[in-house]
Amino acid sequence: MKHRIAAALIAGAVALSAPAVTSAHFILQKPASWIEEDRLGDPQKLGPCGGTSANPGMPTGVVTEVPGGELLRIKVKETIYHPGHFRVALAVLDRSELPADPEDVTKDGPNGKPWSVSGKVDPNPKPPVLMDGVFDHHKRLPGQEFDTYVKIPNINCDHCSLQIIQFMEEHPINPDGRFTYHHCADLKITANPRLPIDAGWPGQAKSKVRKKAKAKT
Repeated sequence: MKHRIAAALIAGAVALSAPAVTSAHFILQKPASWIEEDRLGDPQKLGPCGGTSANPGMPTGVVTEVPGGELLRIKVKETIYHPGHFRVALAVLDRSELPADPEDVTKDGPNGKPWSVSGKVDPNPKPPVLMDGVFDHHKRLPGQEFDTYVKIPNINCDHCSLQIIQFMEEHPINPDGRFTYHHCADLKITANPRLPIDAGWPGQAKSKVRKKAKAKT
């Protein structure tokens, strides 16, 4: 009897000392998601734009119209906390333009499988990345919301994909998405004719600057 009690106490101590395994979740509130999200934001594990291997998600058909060269509001709600950061990127012609998920640093987890330590952040992001390392947080707050604005390039596209991802630190590896959760919004961007076209983005022709004719003397 004493041996059974001792074994139970040891097992309980091991369980308490093991890291808690939780999966971060977030809802894309603004702009509207391209697929239907449940109260946790699922399905969101599979890159580049959410869903899972078993459930690709139900498209909403919502396309948000955005003027080029303007600020667009990004708002997300973390429904299950996990430390980490977010990144925002834009695909113009095809979602294959979206970058790979952040390069990760890992350690051995309690089951011997990879456990995330950190994800690479580019301090000077370039297209297709618009913002990187945003909403970096390491404090548990229930129902935490994050809100910011991102500058949209002055381009034309009928069906762009704005990608918002969260890299999760101190997280076990997922079959879908590894250490990253994904959401996207479909955008229609119309360039401002008073501004030069951002020709560095796919499918954009360089705008011509009209030169004033010299007055005859």
